[in-house]
Amino acid sequence: MSDKSKTKIGVVGVGRMGANMARRLADQGFLVSAVYDVRRESAIALAAELNCRAAEKLAEVTSASDFILTVVTDDKAMRDIFTTPGDNLLVGAEGRTFINFATVSPQVHLDVEAAAHHAGAAAIEACMASSITQARQGTLYLILAGDSAVVDQAAPLLAALSSARRYVGATGRAAQVKALVNMVMNINTAGLAEGLAIGDALGLDLSVLRDIFSQTGANSRVLETDGADMQNREHDCYFSAAHAAKDSGIAVTLAENIGVPVPLAEATLAQYRLMIEKGLGELDKSGIAELTFKGRGGS
Repeated sequence: MSDKSKTKIGVVGVGRMGANMARRLADQGFLVSAVYDVRRESAIALAAELNCRAAEKLAEVTSASDFILTVVTDDKAMRDIFTTPGDNLLVGAEGRTFINFATVSPQVHLDVEAAAHHAGAAAIEACMASSITQARQGTLYLILAGDSAVVDQAAPLLAALSSARRYVGATGRAAQVKALVNMVMNINTAGLAEGLAIGDALGLDLSVLRDIFSQTGANSRVLETDGADMQNREHDCYFSAAHAAKDSGIAVTLAENIGVPVPLAEATLAQYRLMIEKGLGELDKSGIAELTFKGRGGS
């Protein structure tokens, strides 16, 4: 990547994460050439803001870009953007590089890489262990995998989006690591909700309890990000319960495939699936507290 102001960047999937990544790259002097989303109104609004094309078709993003960033929701969405007959990102993709940021199953990344190579393109993983705010600030933590030469080629773009990056090996490895990151995070979140719920039922001062947690072995990153939200029932969505269920599901499947028992992960997955059943799937993952605190309807 020689001159970033001439390197054309397309972004597919401009929800809160993707849109903020596009804004960050534009702020850093990159040329955002085209954006696309299945919610066309989101693409149109962002395109007007960044003065770029709101592509109507996926192939338009590819034709207008050197690097295409994909930030989609799940396995099906990822497969669809690369394989839908008639219009997909691999139409006319020779020489392009795809950087796939979504948390999806490792096999999906392997399949996308193979399809990209067949089309004369390259594809790498850049799984994000970060939030919407960090996407806007360019302080993402990125877990990278794939052809190391392609990762190096994309380094200026990746550096503009992140404060830290870790390369973990061949394609599929980043998805494995990210699934485990989110599995452990989700277990911690569920455990914190239960600890605070018991404290609340006992009549303890939860602000004091959270402070004690922070100074002891009960401390965690989740305590910092979600503890007050659980106490105050403030579940504005940064990472949804539906996404938590999806990611824990990926990790549990990995464990099943290699014969590792994961009862805690399975129990946490069941809780997040229960949130979805109760219509709470679009709450932040901190909303799992609604299932455990007495008198909150979910318990």
